[in-house]
Amino acid sequence: MAVRIGDHWIGQGHRPFIIAEMSGNHNQSLERALQIVEAAAAAGAHAVKLQTYTADTMTLDLREGEFFIDDEKSLWKGKSLYELYREAYTPWEWHSVIFERCRQLGLVAFSTPFDESAVDFLESLDVPCYKIASFENTDIPLIRKVAATGKPLIISTGMATLAELDEAVREARRAGCKDLILLKCTSTYPAPPDESNLLTIPHLRETFGCEVGLSDHTLGIGTAVAAVALGCSVIEKHLTLSRAEGGVDAAFSMEPQEMKQLVEETERAWRSLGRIAYGPAPSERASLKHRRSLYVAEDLKPGDVITRANVRAIRPGLGLPPKYLDQLLGRRVAKPVRKGTPVTLDLFGDRG
Repeated sequence: MAVRIGDHWIGQGHRPFIIAEMSGNHNQSLERALQIVEAAAAAGAHAVKLQTYTADTMTLDLREGEFFIDDEKSLWKGKSLYELYREAYTPWEWHSVIFERCRQLGLVAFSTPFDESAVDFLESLDVPCYKIASFENTDIPLIRKVAATGKPLIISTGMATLAELDEAVREARRAGCKDLILLKCTSTYPAPPDESNLLTIPHLRETFGCEVGLSDHTLGIGTAVAAVALGCSVIEKHLTLSRAEGGVDAAFSMEPQEMKQLVEETERAWRSLGRIAYGPAPSERASLKHRRSLYVAEDLKPGDVITRANVRAIRPGLGLPPKYLDQLLGRRVAKPVRKGTPVTLDLFGDRG
């Protein structure tokens, strides 16, 4: 099931593929956008993702009803959808500049298109893959359009029922998608960890026979690390230069040092998975001598009887294992034995 994007193989046999999502954190500054790219590279991320849309391709310019955000819990309360997207969008003329800077720094650069015109535009820039956002995972015409490019496709699963995901996956594959990655996602900002439901990850992999990752809107790195332990091969997190400086997504975005920690700790989690194994690992073999074993705890003369007082289970582990103590009780030593001698069978004569 492994997928290749650029020079990177994505799958359980490979280190987690870390995507830094820029979103609107450039705050309408190309210079800041390029600084985010540089921060992603310095943190060790493998890819930078943009979002390709305009306010007009996303919604209508209205400030009433469902077009106005009045949810008290929303980061964007008081804005219309049109105003939000106008503030957050990445100017299309910036894309080639940002993508080129990514390439210079060895980063995979791609984007999320939100309508068919965005797909055509991104195709003109020869992106290596595409991402479908959670809010578009039921937009079957858009999924078909992207899948028809034949490039790897990443779909976030936020809000989708199993039936909706099944339809999206079937239509993507029918339209030409050969390489598919699903990202477990909770589409709230920030997302509460207790609604992440990471145990869904193995089920996604088994059900759809594809690589699975996490689009993570929780704070911190704990959720992402746990996801890797459950088989995630991709982690996507928003990146900002500074939460304190604000921006449409800054409140739930990582800062550069946190992104660096994410890269390091998810790789550590992946390396820790290993395989099913019992017995001493190579690094443990030298520690075997520190196990408990049987030692003589008092000076003994020939003919002395072994008791629990004069033979004890202690560290280190150069004597007989403690399980043999009951069999040795009552036996007589055949020669003088000094305190601190590891117990071996050649110390004993017949049982008394």
